[in-house]
Amino acid sequence: MSQSFLRVIPLGGLGEVGRNMTVYEYQGKLLVVDAGIMFPLNSMPGIDYIIPDMQYLVEHREDVVGVVFTHGHEDHIGAVQYLVEKISAPLFATRLTRGLIEVKLARQGLLERISLNEVEAGQQITIGPFQVDFFHVCHSIPDCIGLAIDTPAGLVVHTGDYKFDQTPVDNWPTDFAALAEFSERGVLALLSDSTNAENVGWTASERMIDDALEQVFLNAKGRIIIASFASLISRMQQVANAAQRHGRKLAFAGPSMIDNSRMARDLGYLTIPKDSLVTVDQALSMKDDKVVIMCTGSQGEPTSILGRLSMGHNRQFDIEPGDTVVLSSHTIPGNEESVYHTINRLFERGADVIYERISPVHVSGHASQEEMKLLLNLVKPKYLIPIHGELRHLKAQAAIGQQMGIPADHIAVIQNGQVVEFENEIMYLAPAIPYSYVFVDGRGVGDVGEDVVRERETLGQDGVVFIHMVINQHSRLLDPEVGVQSFGFMDEYEAEVILDEVRKRVSQFMQEFEEVPEDLEHAVVKIARSYIFDEVRRRPRIFVAIHRIEAGTLPYGNNKAR
Repeated sequence: MSQSFLRVIPLGGLGEVGRNMTVYEYQGKLLVVDAGIMFPLNSMPGIDYIIPDMQYLVEHREDVVGVVFTHGHEDHIGAVQYLVEKISAPLFATRLTRGLIEVKLARQGLLERISLNEVEAGQQITIGPFQVDFFHVCHSIPDCIGLAIDTPAGLVVHTGDYKFDQTPVDNWPTDFAALAEFSERGVLALLSDSTNAENVGWTASERMIDDALEQVFLNAKGRIIIASFASLISRMQQVANAAQRHGRKLAFAGPSMIDNSRMARDLGYLTIPKDSLVTVDQALSMKDDKVVIMCTGSQGEPTSILGRLSMGHNRQFDIEPGDTVVLSSHTIPGNEESVYHTINRLFERGADVIYERISPVHVSGHASQEEMKLLLNLVKPKYLIPIHGELRHLKAQAAIGQQMGIPADHIAVIQNGQVVEFENEIMYLAPAIPYSYVFVDGRGVGDVGEDVVRERETLGQDGVVFIHMVINQHSRLLDPEVGVQSFGFMDEYEAEVILDEVRKRVSQFMQEFEEVPEDLEHAVVKIARSYIFDEVRRRPRIFVAIHRIEAGTLPYGNNKAR
């Protein structure tokens, strides 16, 4: 049954940084905004990245009238391939964002399956029951938009990622006039970026990076290797400009960097003279002080080019003493450990490493507190729903909203899956929809659940112990020597005493019980787990293998602990 009220359903990006996706539902029709990925936490071993839980969209796939993308960063478009495999609704994006999506879908052979429509800031279109105005916002990539989504239930402003940069690299500031015009129309609710809600003041201009890069190029004696996101087209332009000023040739390394830079040049978003560009192979044959290489890996991803360089596993070239490596991005929360491990390994290989904490080689693309206050003054929403951020970020923006005069009961700090409804210009919290992590592990999507990830973490922390026994039909040991082995538990020699005692205790138990336990495996696990924890305060996973045979005695062989 269709409804006349507006529903807002966050499917990602609330309570976390990344995998942004929001659904607007009116009269039974769904408009989706963004489909991003999130980097895994350190407690998620083996996971490549995490995507939004799209089950609600799958269940209502016939009612999805469109998907709008606010900009081309991975945390907003990275899951598009998984989305188009599930629904067939038309996609809408600005020119550069469309190009980045096309590169991504073409790589997966999915480009022909979708209708990808180009829109531009200042345009108004109708998508199902939604009238959508696109307005330009500054971020750290060109061609970003926010949305004003209008229905008879009210006007909602969805900012996407934004900041109020007065001197942006592309000379295109946020559209203040549009925001003021929405205020005149009356804004029911504002859904705005919370990423920097803890930061006082104003976010610095992107042009600050030019000065920092200038110092890097002045001081570097050898090769310059700059790691950034492959979608950060503005940074590519800034590096290209610096390379030209200092007589260096620029090479892009890695498929995503090469494909995105080529696409951006073709569309006119990246201006680099042909004689300034070389391939990586050409760069490696040139003098070190005439070369700058841009690659991925600024988040410490082990499979990225910079990650492989830090470990000495990159096939095409290695880090050499005298190289200057620049990590030109902000460390995403949860990635700190990986990033600092990468930095330390690069130092060990003789590189001079420059990163955000020691030089302004990156400037945030997100609004700080004073910009958030200005946004609220411009838009004057009746209700505020902070989006894009961990719970602490959402709470911080909620506090700013109250400072600006929005009543506490007109601010909804919610997390993924929590449905918000607007009816007769009144906001309600509706029952949440089922929601969970969806892990991408190699080619598997959703095959690995949270229980498996927890098991991996436990194995990585405490190791595993295997116990092997051969018994007869009466559950008596045929071989008195119980086999016990361990992996990742303790050093071999330290573990020997502990595991020998486990062996003795299990053997003694097997010889002395009068009745066969209903769950023999569980009883053996309990004996081993209790003793190990009492002795060393560790909880390894314990597996018991029991071979049951009719009669006879089998030699077990060498049972020394490992």
